[in-house]
Amino acid sequence: MPERSSPPVLQLRVALTSRDLDRLERFYLAGLGLEPTATWRHGADARGVMVPLGHATLELFDKPYAAHVDGLEAGGRVSGPVRLALQVPDLDAALARLVEHGATVVHPPVTTPWGDRNVRLQDPEGLQVTLFEEAERVPGTDA
Repeated sequence: MPERSSPPVLQLRVALTSRDLDRLERFYLAGLGLEPTATWRHGADARGVMVPLGHATLELFDKPYAAHVDGLEAGGRVSGPVRLALQVPDLDAALARLVEHGATVVHPPVTTPWGDRNVRLQDPEGLQVTLFEEAERVPGTDA
């Protein structure tokens, strides 16, 4: 296989369409302490906001594995075909801010078998969001 000069995908963007953009902005921006990098307008009533979320990955699950993850984080299969997972530095603080800004707690925080702390929420539009705080890793181990 020939060596590539750049990766085949340079950026992942997820676009959420909202019935109430102001409410969703408060949830994600104020709730997570984020600042927009761009805002767009089209006419008097159409607008959008771009918010950086750090490093992005795409996770692809089959239904049995999605059921496994939901079981760990929420006690059973509860998410739809799309769920966001956001790593935060302080799970408890982020959870409190997001609840203040409209999150519904789907399941209280759990410690995963690999030691991370996860909590499953639902944003004001109903999209499920996992917040996770990574366990401190010991160099040279898989845990």
